[in-house]
Amino acid sequence: MQPVLKINLTSGEWERLDIRKDWAEGYLGGSALAARMLYEHISPDIDPLSPSSSLLFLPGPLTGSAGPAVGRFVVCGRSPATYLWSESNCGGFWGPELRKAGFDGLWVTGKANVPVYLWIHDGQVAIREAGQVWGLDTYAIQEALQNELVDKRIRVLGIGPGGEAQLPMAVILCDHGRVAGRSGLGAVMGSKNLKAVAVQGNGKIPLKHPETFARLRTQANRDLHDDNFTQALRSLGNAGGADYFDYLGEMPKKYFQVGIFEGSWKVSGSSVAEGILAGVSACHGCVIACGRVVKLQDGVKRKGPEYETLVGFGPNLLIDDPVAITRFGEQCDRYGIDTISTSNTIGLAFTLFEQGFITEKDTDGLALKWGDVEVVETLLNQLIKKEGFGARLAQGALPFSRQYGAEELALQVNGLELPYHDPRGSSGMALSYATSPRGGCHNQSDYFLVDIGQVESSLGLKLMSRQAGAEKAANVIRHQDWRTLCNALVLCYFANISPQMVVELINAAVGLDWDVEAMLQAGERAWNLKRVINNKIGLRSQNDTLPGPLLQPLPDGGAAGYTIPLADMLQAYYASRGWDAQTGFPTPEKLATLGLEWTIPDIWGK
Repeated sequence: MQPVLKINLTSGEWERLDIRKDWAEGYLGGSALAARMLYEHISPDIDPLSPSSSLLFLPGPLTGSAGPAVGRFVVCGRSPATYLWSESNCGGFWGPELRKAGFDGLWVTGKANVPVYLWIHDGQVAIREAGQVWGLDTYAIQEALQNELVDKRIRVLGIGPGGEAQLPMAVILCDHGRVAGRSGLGAVMGSKNLKAVAVQGNGKIPLKHPETFARLRTQANRDLHDDNFTQALRSLGNAGGADYFDYLGEMPKKYFQVGIFEGSWKVSGSSVAEGILAGVSACHGCVIACGRVVKLQDGVKRKGPEYETLVGFGPNLLIDDPVAITRFGEQCDRYGIDTISTSNTIGLAFTLFEQGFITEKDTDGLALKWGDVEVVETLLNQLIKKEGFGARLAQGALPFSRQYGAEELALQVNGLELPYHDPRGSSGMALSYATSPRGGCHNQSDYFLVDIGQVESSLGLKLMSRQAGAEKAANVIRHQDWRTLCNALVLCYFANISPQMVVELINAAVGLDWDVEAMLQAGERAWNLKRVINNKIGLRSQNDTLPGPLLQPLPDGGAAGYTIPLADMLQAYYASRGWDAQTGFPTPEKLATLGLEWTIPDIWGK
C-alpha cells in the first residue's frame, strides 16, 4: 500500500503514515480498514464535532484500477446524527485521483483557525485559506478551485452551506453529483473549517501482479458490460426497479403509511427515461453508467434523480412530478444535505400536521398538505436557511419529533432516517435496518435485491420468500458480510460480478491467496469490529429495533396485511451471528474466532 496522509488542521502539520501489513491483509481497505485504524480514536467522550474527532477518507485496493466499477472511496468517523460509527460510500473520480497523487487515504484531525482547503498534488500537500470560497455550494466550489489552481483535471471534494452550518444531515460531494451522504460527515468536515480537498496526480495505481490483474479486469469488465442487470441500470438508472418495488409493496408511500399511490408510475426509472433523460454519466472506469443526466424546461442539463430521491420527494410525499423532484434533489445536492434524511423529515412533518401534533401556529401559517409541491419547496428553502419552522426540520427526524412528543412516529433507526425500501415488502430489510452499524441504512445490505431473486449461491445464499421470518437470518448475515467486503474494496453494489472473480481480483491486486470463504470471513471480521465500536459507545441489543409504525401491517398494496416478526428474526440473528442476546455484544468466542480477541476487554471487561 501507499502511505495515508495524516494531517492535523490545528497545528498544520502532516505526515505520511504507513499501514501495518497485518491490517492491510486482514481488512483490505475502505470502511473495514477504517474501522481498524479509528478503533482507538472513537469513544463516548470524543464528540463528533470536536477538534479531537477523526475524519478518514479511504479508497480500497481496487480503487482506480479501471477494474469493474471500483472508482469508489469511503469517508468514516463518528456520526453527529447518530453518535455511532459512520461510513459513507462515494463514487466519481476523486478516490482514484487521490491514489494517483501518491496516497491511499487522508486522515484529518484538529480544526483550522480559519476556513481552509487542502491541495494534494503528486505527493505534495498544502493547506490554503478558503475564506474566498466559504459559502459556495458544492458545485460552485469545484469550479472555483479548478479555476484557482488553473487545472481542469483537478478533482475536488467539498461541502456546501449545510456542512458549514454543521447540520446533522450534511453530505460531502464531488464530481458530477457523486455524494458521500447519510449520517452527517459533511458536518464533521465543516466543524474542522475544512471546505474542500483538491487532488491531482500522475502516479500509477499499485498492483501486486499487474499482468494477471489486467487480464482478469478485462474479462470482468467485458462480462459486466454484457450483464442483464447492467443493461437495465444503463437504460433506466437505479430506479429501473421502481415499478416492481411498487408492485411488491416495497416502495413507501405517504411516509410508509399506505401501499397504493396512483401516481407512482410517473416517478420510475422508465418515466424519467421517457420524459426528461438527456444522457448518462459514469464513475471512473465504470462500464455501467447508471448516472442520469436530464434536461428540464430551461434547457440546462443537470444530474437526474436516482431511486431514493425519486421516492423520497415523490410517493413518500404523494408527489408524482419528476421535474419538481429533480429540482428538490438538486437543491439538496448544492446545499450539501442528504436527500433521504431531508425528504424523510419533511414526510414526518406532514404526518404530524395531519395527526394534529402540529398546527399552522407551529409552521408559520403553512398548511402541510400531502402532494403540494409548493409547500415542499417552501419547507426545503426554510430548512436550508434554518429559518422559522425549517430550523426545527434541519435537526433531523428524531430531534424534530421529540419537540412534539411524537418520537414513536419518526421513521428512523438509531437516529438515522430510513431510506425507501419498506421491510414489509422485503422482510430481509428489517434485519438490515435494525442491525446496521450506522443506523437505518440500506447500504450495509441491500437485501431487497436478494428478496427479488438476485441470489448468489456461491456466497451460501438461498432463495426464500420475500416475507419469510426467522429462517432468513443466516441468509441476511451472509449478505451483510459480502457487502462489508464490497465496502472494503471499494466495489460498487451495482457490479454484478461473481464472488470467484472478485476474490481472484483481490489476490492479483494485493498478493493474497484467499478463496471465497476467506473473503467472506474478512467481511465478517469488519462487521463485528464495527459492532464492537458501537458497543463501546453504548449501543445495546435494545437499539436493534424498528420504529413502531413499521411493525404494523399496511392496509393495501403488495405487502398488505403482513406483520414483520422482528423479535423472532432478531433472536435467530443473534444466534447465527454469535452475539449475546442480552447485551447485543459479539461473544468472546466469536471475537477470538475472527482474530478480534484484543477487543474483548473493551466490552466484556478483563
